[in-house]
Amino acid sequence: MVRDGQIALAVGAVSKSYGATVALERVDLVLKPGEVHALLGENGAGKSTLVKVLSGVVRPDSGSMSLDGGAFQPRTILEARGAGVATAFQELSLLPNLTVAENLMLPRMPRGVAGLASASAARSAAAAILKRYELSRIDAGEIVSDLSLADRQRLEIVRAMEHATKVLVLDEPTAALAEVDWLFGLIRQATARGVAVLYISHRLAEVRALCSRATVLRNGRSIATVDLAGASDADIFEMMVGRAVRSEKADRPVRAAGAAASIAVDKLSGGQLKDVTFALRQGEVLAVAALEGQGQRDLFRMLAGLAKPAGGVIRVDGKPTTLRNPQAALKAGRGIAYVPEERKTEGILSSLTAAGNITLPVAGRIARGGLVWSGLEAEAAASVAASVDLAARYLAFPIADLSGGNQQKALLARTLLTGASTLLLFDPTRGVDVGTKQSIYAAIRRFADAGGSVLFYSSELPEVTDLADRCLVLYGGRIFAEFSGDELEEQRLVGALVGHAAAPKGAAHAAGLEKAS
Repeated sequence: MVRDGQIALAVGAVSKSYGATVALERVDLVLKPGEVHALLGENGAGKSTLVKVLSGVVRPDSGSMSLDGGAFQPRTILEARGAGVATAFQELSLLPNLTVAENLMLPRMPRGVAGLASASAARSAAAAILKRYELSRIDAGEIVSDLSLADRQRLEIVRAMEHATKVLVLDEPTAALAEVDWLFGLIRQATARGVAVLYISHRLAEVRALCSRATVLRNGRSIATVDLAGASDADIFEMMVGRAVRSEKADRPVRAAGAAASIAVDKLSGGQLKDVTFALRQGEVLAVAALEGQGQRDLFRMLAGLAKPAGGVIRVDGKPTTLRNPQAALKAGRGIAYVPEERKTEGILSSLTAAGNITLPVAGRIARGGLVWSGLEAEAAASVAASVDLAARYLAFPIADLSGGNQQKALLARTLLTGASTLLLFDPTRGVDVGTKQSIYAAIRRFADAGGSVLFYSSELPEVTDLADRCLVLYGGRIFAEFSGDELEEQRLVGALVGHAAAPKGAAHAAGLEKAS
C-alpha cells in the first residue's frame, strides 16, 4: 500500500558517462513506500545504467540519492543489499556452476558445528526459502546451469526479494516467464510490507496491471513521470522514442495456402513433444504459442539440429533429413538458421565485436591466409546491419557493451547473412523495447515477403496476433489448435493455451487436434 507523503528512494540529477558516451544525464526519480513504479524506455535509454547505480554496481559521476531520507551511496551490490535495496537483473547474475543453495546463501554460507561452511545447512536453509516462495519443486542441491531459463529467472527474483527490505528493483522480471501470477502475487506481498518496487518492462499490459506511475527515460534523460491512468500507450511510446509509433498490425499479403513447404514434420516426438505434425510454407510467418513447458523448446532445438528426435520425420524442402547439428541444418535444403532463446549464453560471443559476431557464419569467406581481415569483416557486417536497423557505428563495439536490443539485432543479422531460406526464432523480442521490436518485425516481414519462411515462438500474444500468418498452439506437447486469418486473436489463443477451448471448425491441423491427456 502506497504511503502518501513519504519517499522511499529519491534520485536527483544523477549523471554517468563512459568517456564520450553519456549514459545518464541529470536523471530524477522518486519512489514511494509500497508503490510499484515503472521505469520505461527504449534499449539504450539508460535504464540498465540507472539499475546498476541503484544496485551499487557503478558509481554515478554526479547527482545525489537518498534512501528513507538518508544518503544512499552504495559502492557494491552487497552494500546496496545491506541498506535494503536489492535487484533481480535482466541478464541473470546467478553463478551457473554453483548449486541453488549456494546462490541463495552466498556470500554468507551457514556454518556447521566446527565453524566451517556447511553444505547440508545451506541446502536446508535454501529449501525453506524455496518453500516460502512456492518453489519447493526446485531442488536446492541442483546446479543452476541445469535449471530451465524460467526457473533461473525465478531464482534470481527470489534472491532479490530475500534482501529487499526497502526497495526492490525488477529488471524485465517476466522476460522468461510465460505465466506471471506467481510474480505478481509476490510483488503484492512486498508492497503490503511497505517495500517500494521499481518495475522495468517493455510489456505495457503488465505495467498497467501493476503500476500507477511511470518514469520515462530517453537518451539517458528522465523525460517525465506520469500517472498511467491518464496516459495512453501511444503517449508513452511517443515519450520513449521521441516520435509516434505506428501500429504493429501490418497489412500483409495473403500467403498462398498451396505454397511449397520449406519444413514439414510428421509425428515428431522427443522431450516433451508428442507426435507433432505440421508444415511451414515458403513465404509464411508461422507462430508457435504455448505456456511454459509444453514442448516448444524441444521443437525448435530439434529443427535447429541441437536435439535428436525420439521419433518422426523431418523433411526439408521435401526431402527427409537428419539434422545432427546446426551446421547440418544450415546445409539442409536451402538452409535453416536459428536465433536462440538466451542471447547472453547461447547467442553472442562477448569477446568479439558486433561485426565479429555477425560474420561468424561466413568467417571462411572473409579470411585471407587463415586470418580474418577487419575490412572485409566490417563490409560483410554492414551489408546486413541496415536490414535490421543496427546502426553502423555499433559494428566496431564489443558486443557485450551493446544494449540487449542491439545484441538481438546483431543475432538476427547473423542469421540473415547465412543466406538460409528458413529462420527459427525463439522469443526474438524478449526483453527489447518497442522501437527494436518494430525493427525486428519489419525485418521478418521483408524476409517472408521475399519468399523466406519463419517459424517463431513468442511469449507475447499481441506479437503472435500481429506478426503471424498462422499460429500453432502447443498444449501437453501436442498441437492442440491452429488459428489463421480472423480466427487469430488473443481471446481464442488464451483459451487454447490452457487446453480449455476447442479449436474453431476448419482451423485445427488434422494431425494435432486430440486434446492432451
